[in-house]
Amino acid sequence: VQLQASGGGLVQPGGSLRLSCALSRITLDYYGIGWFRQAPGKEREGISCVSNNDDNIYYADSVKGRFTLSRDTAKNTVYLQMSSLKPEDTAVYYCAALPIIAGLTVKEDRYIFWGRGTLVTVSS
Repeated sequence: VQLQASGGGLVQPGGSLRLSCALSRITLDYYGIGWFRQAPGKEREGISCVSNNDDNIYYADSVKGRFTLSRDTAKNTVYLQMSSLKPEDTAVYYCAALPIIAGLTVKEDRYIFWGRGTLVTVSS
């Protein structure tokens, strides 16, 4: 099982980036997907997640209204569109897979598959 996060980079404050999380050997039909981030010197934070049937999407207050999570089941890929980026959004971003039985949550211990992170740096 592999989750491949990509799309990170350097962006100016106020700019946008789109992160991708491509899944292999598991499908979005049976797993929810969460996005997490870890800023330097801080604990990892769950920022968004989506259920396996796309009925429910959660956003943390820190990103609500600025980030949008979407899924493409044909590509077995989940996206995180990030807009109005702030320096405090600088972090390594991770995606992870959550089995259906766990419900919709950003509790890390419920996630069973994790991808490597992608670094997002927001700076002028």
